[in-house]
Amino acid sequence: MSAVLELSDVRKTYRSGELEVDALRGIDMRIEEADYVAIMGPSGSGKSTLMHILGCLDIPTSGEYLLAGEDVSTLDERRLAEIRNRRIGFVFQQFNLLPTLTAWRNVELPLVYAGVPRAERRARAIVALERVGLGDRVEHKPGELSGGQQQRVAVARALVTEPSLILADEPTGNLDSVSTRDVLDLFAELHTQSRTIVLITHEHDVAAEAAHTLVIRDGEIVDDIHRDEMVAQATGATR
Repeated sequence: MSAVLELSDVRKTYRSGELEVDALRGIDMRIEEADYVAIMGPSGSGKSTLMHILGCLDIPTSGEYLLAGEDVSTLDERRLAEIRNRRIGFVFQQFNLLPTLTAWRNVELPLVYAGVPRAERRARAIVALERVGLGDRVEHKPGELSGGQQQRVAVARALVTEPSLILADEPTGNLDSVSTRDVLDLFAELHTQSRTIVLITHEHDVAAEAAHTLVIRDGEIVDDIHRDEMVAQATGATR
């Protein structure tokens, strides 16, 4: 399997006057095609900084980041924006749906930015919504959908450009238990369809859904836990 993303000795240092904070301290990571990986760590561990770098929302202070074989660690903002639009599908905790737009119009937005013709945008948006089980909700606005359905719309938006990577940042953080199960089942289904998924979370039971979990602490990857072990830890954490 070829790598969708590969990080080599990635470091991120934030500076404010004479103060320096090392948020990432030499991250090495390789994620293969069709992998399903959770990145888990407590507040302040560096997982948000790592998510921003994986999503090309920020660049490393040093080190190399290859996305689909291209070194993105030194690109300018215009190229990074193109990569975010075409190669990465984002799913956020807050859904980030526009309340005045219907489901399919929310889903088509990445295609608008990519300059895809309107008729093709609508067709592709509807196909994406059908993939996530919302083919009968294409004309509904976010306020007419449950939390789980809104997150499914967000996942459809992430899929519509056929990205090489789906990056989900705390995607169940605002959901009740039923909607959480709904969204996690969707990610599991996407994984069986050979989608590459990286899920950022602080919850053991959510991380346990992934094939394996990378644990980050103090800006370093300190463990790589496979699913069976993670399920055991999640079961213990809920007792």
